[in-house]
Amino acid sequence: MFLSFLFSTPAFAQKLPYQNPNLGSEERAKDLITRLTLEEKASLLFDQSPAIPRLGIKKFNWWSEALHGLANNDNVTVFPEPVGMAASFDDSLVYRVFEATSDEVRAKYHEALRNGKENRRFLSLSVWTPNVNIFRDPRWGRGQETYGEDPYLTSRMGVAVVKGLQGPAGSRYRKLLACAKHFAVHSGPEWSRHTLNLYQVKPRDLYETYLPAFRSLVIDAGVRQVMCAYQRLDDEPCCGNNRLLQTILRDSWGFKHVVVSDCGAITDFYTSHKVSSDAVHASAKGALAGTDVECVWEGYAYKSLPEAVSRGLITEQEIDKHLLRVLIGRIDLGDLDEDALVPWANIPMSVVNNEAHRKLALDMALESMTLLQNRNNTLPLKRNLKKIAVIGPNADNDPMLWGNYNGKPVRTINILHGLRSKMPAGSVLYDKGCDLVENKVTQSYFSQCSIDGKKGFKATYWNNRELKGEPVITEQITNPLKLTTAGQHEFASGVQLENFSALYETEFAAAQTEEIVFKCGATGSMQLYVNGTLVNRTNNWRTLLSRIPYKVEGGKKYKIEVRFAQLNNWQANIEFDFGREVDVDFSGLINKLKGIEVVIFAGGLSTLLEGEEMPVSYPGFKGGDRTDIQLPEVQRNCLKALKAAGKKLIFVNCSGSAIGMAPETETCDAILQAWYGGESGGQAIADVLFGDYNPSGKLPVTFYSDTTQLADFEDYSMKGRTYRYMADPLFQFGFGLSYTTFSIGTAQPGKTEIRNNENLDLSIPITNTGKRNGTEIVQVYVRKTGDSDGPLKTLRGFTRVTLAAGKTTTAVVSLPPSAFEFFDSNSRKMTVAAGEYELLYGNSSAEKDLKVVKVVIK
Repeated sequence: MFLSFLFSTPAFAQKLPYQNPNLGSEERAKDLITRLTLEEKASLLFDQSPAIPRLGIKKFNWWSEALHGLANNDNVTVFPEPVGMAASFDDSLVYRVFEATSDEVRAKYHEALRNGKENRRFLSLSVWTPNVNIFRDPRWGRGQETYGEDPYLTSRMGVAVVKGLQGPAGSRYRKLLACAKHFAVHSGPEWSRHTLNLYQVKPRDLYETYLPAFRSLVIDAGVRQVMCAYQRLDDEPCCGNNRLLQTILRDSWGFKHVVVSDCGAITDFYTSHKVSSDAVHASAKGALAGTDVECVWEGYAYKSLPEAVSRGLITEQEIDKHLLRVLIGRIDLGDLDEDALVPWANIPMSVVNNEAHRKLALDMALESMTLLQNRNNTLPLKRNLKKIAVIGPNADNDPMLWGNYNGKPVRTINILHGLRSKMPAGSVLYDKGCDLVENKVTQSYFSQCSIDGKKGFKATYWNNRELKGEPVITEQITNPLKLTTAGQHEFASGVQLENFSALYETEFAAAQTEEIVFKCGATGSMQLYVNGTLVNRTNNWRTLLSRIPYKVEGGKKYKIEVRFAQLNNWQANIEFDFGREVDVDFSGLINKLKGIEVVIFAGGLSTLLEGEEMPVSYPGFKGGDRTDIQLPEVQRNCLKALKAAGKKLIFVNCSGSAIGMAPETETCDAILQAWYGGESGGQAIADVLFGDYNPSGKLPVTFYSDTTQLADFEDYSMKGRTYRYMADPLFQFGFGLSYTTFSIGTAQPGKTEIRNNENLDLSIPITNTGKRNGTEIVQVYVRKTGDSDGPLKTLRGFTRVTLAAGKTTTAVVSLPPSAFEFFDSNSRKMTVAAGEYELLYGNSSAEKDLKVVKVVIK
């Protein structure tokens, strides 16, 4: 051993300092910076950083997603959407979910590299998760990515996410680099996010509502990245905002790590916000404000940083400051070291979607289930039912359960499959019933097309993106197009999974003069031509169906061409059909249901309707957001028809946001809010409906009665918004029913007077007064007496209590000094002021569900 050490030492000593794993990350990074040219330094600030072979620096991608499992990858575990996870009020389970997610990211990443695949976007060790924006308005399509409307709940969940992703704080290497986004005042609308200027945000709203979760992730969780947002705050784009990125983030909170831009946010400076004249000035502005890494769709502004230096707009020493943070992050991941030194590099592929992770996905889905109504104990369903009907657009819908920013699971248990598992074979009648939003049904004309004497479409494929050269294969397609590379599926034999294109062509002879519609969408580039004229073009990173009306004349022929090209870094999907629309008629559905008493209607929304900056043009939807929060009209009409037929109705609402369900509370006997439940969401729903699991979920967002209860979408004032500033919604934040009942006794605070730096333990007796075992979530809210400008109440503590029927226990909720912290307008900061405080405790935020005890801070 001694001889071995002697022989190995000289070889090791020849390593340059930045290559030496025994040196500290900062020392190594500083050494590497001295060896780089200015152009190389700038390139390392790109989210897709190129390799620098002369120094042995590998290509590195900063953009990967792990919102609820590794996104944009196949055969991974897909957990429930974050807003559903928040309904669990179980941050310990959320931690385990993201610990499992980080295992899968590491395993897939190293397996890809071992197989000679390139370090690419969406498979890297930097994951842009969690989204801790406050879900202040239910119209926002991306609210599903958040942990709800409450700063404290969001903080608790966000801290758990970061710790699960990054690994133990004391580890030599970070497991992953998590990212708190989008800093800081950001929650829609999607349609104006590139130009919106928020210049009337009150300091109280900023510090009490919009900043706390980010502060917690920086100070309590040690998050390694913060992403700045698109819009402006007080005239300055967030990614060029010194107040946000310097005064608050670095000077006040002490953040020492990487700030990344939202994708395209720096180029927005001169293309959208018009605060910079060109890429050179935008790059200097972004870097000087504190943005370290620029993400773009195409064309880096930061490529202009060397020119900005030459023009005196920024110094090379300033660029070195940003690069130091970037390189420390990469070194802390082990990116410059051998895999043998990095324990996380040895996580085997067998961990991906293993039985433990599948069970975790089911457990998380079960805890997310939130029962909102159960008239006359309609639920749980009785086991002796001979037949049930399962109706609705989300019943037999796998992708809906996956949510957005998702991966593709190995298998999905959808709602129909889950319910069939509870009943004898043949005892479940299924009918889609209606579309998610369309009031008409399309009768397909696909089979009425032909080309070269053959029915259907001729499909021609090339292994390039330009539809050029010798085709790989030509074949005939006789069914509506629905193709995907997800799961490593080729579009056709011999066609590559990436870098390919396709042409689908046919001729349609119109039998009569009428308006037809084309229904099409793609992940990739797609153009639709009719008789050589372009009628629709999409260039998208997810598949969103468009409806394109087109007038045809009887007796005429129409040449239809669909041209498709796969986009770099993205899986490819395409859907295409066309035909005649006819009105929805529910009489046929009602006739099918004769003799069936119980109907489960699985409806709501999906990520085809709500999401990020989407070109959706249905009534009530705009750009991924909503303009009307009611259930889409076609679903309301279907439920009314079922009710009029005398059916016992159970409404399973799947959505990432609050639905204005006032009509449904009258129409339906039971309402289960099921969110987007992940790969096992259908099993969780079935387990709850049939009583195999007693629901315990609580709303992490307020369910308003309708859109009239909402203020202007672009107004970021909290006045009248969320449970903290409005008192009469349809369903309150923190509300959720159980199949048992609980009684909450009189709390004992231990002391009624404390100093402003003391903790306070609140002991709360709780009894399960029902006949089933169950879990209650005890919630503690704080209100400062006499604070007329402050919130009605604000959550500052909670705990899950599981009790057998008839049993009593004492729940203890610990309140640290920060639980009494509110914004002080005189000092213009968060403080714990002397005075009287009310502690409101119970099982929802509704006043009727809360008891009060008072304490005084001296």
